[in-house]
Amino acid sequence: MLETHTRRRAASAAQQVVDSHRSEDAGELFGISELCAEFGITLRTIRFYEDKGLLAPRRVSGARVYTRRDRARLALILRSKAIGASLDEIKHYLDLYGAHGEGRVQQLQWVLQRTDASILELEARRAAIDATLAELRLINGDVRRQLESR
Repeated sequence: MLETHTRRRAASAAQQVVDSHRSEDAGELFGISELCAEFGITLRTIRFYEDKGLLAPRRVSGARVYTRRDRARLALILRSKAIGASLDEIKHYLDLYGAHGEGRVQQLQWVLQRTDASILELEARRAAIDATLAELRLINGDVRRQLESR
């Protein structure tokens, strides 16, 4: 009971900081619930990315407060996961950026190499699928003809 009350107070304090900061500079800080709602993910997902070192939010009275940079990193993480990147690859990509964007060219080069490799891999898979489909269609046609002749 006391732990729940303490968590609520911490969350309320963090939300007050977010709200007061918004009034000064619209939208620069975000609460964890806002990010979850915006991206359609769970609190557990965000905490998992934090545990893996992909996100590092500020803490206000023990509650997480996220900056625009954290929000942008989360968007990149989710987009990268959607195209099949591993967490190690995503961390490498994010770390290339640097503290002030000095690694942006290296990021772009890495993305180019990664997407080139993925395109080749997917094209090879598609060729294999196309070959399998062609073979299945031949077998299917042959079996249909045999059944029709009986």
